[in-house]
Amino acid sequence: MLLNPTDAAAGPPAIPLAMLGPGQSGVIMNVHGGHGIRRRLSDMGLVPGAQITVMNGAGAGGPLIVGVLETRLMLGRGMAHKILVQPL
Repeated sequence: MLLNPTDAAAGPPAIPLAMLGPGQSGVIMNVHGGHGIRRRLSDMGLVPGAQITVMNGAGAGGPLIVGVLETRLMLGRGMAHKILVQPL
């Protein structure tokens, strides 16, 4: 079950993954986009409920290196903006 991002009792509101800084973690709440992007991210383990950590960000316009499960992935900023996370 997904939490409502505006529900104050649920903790901090959901924000785009791209807004987390290096070393910050969050739980994936939702993935915006069409079937293709959701399936591609799901195949990489980026599904609601998964914990994700930003390992490194290459500046404001560069890609993010994230850790999910035992894997490190590189995501473009556009894709990272489609993934909503609740910061931990």
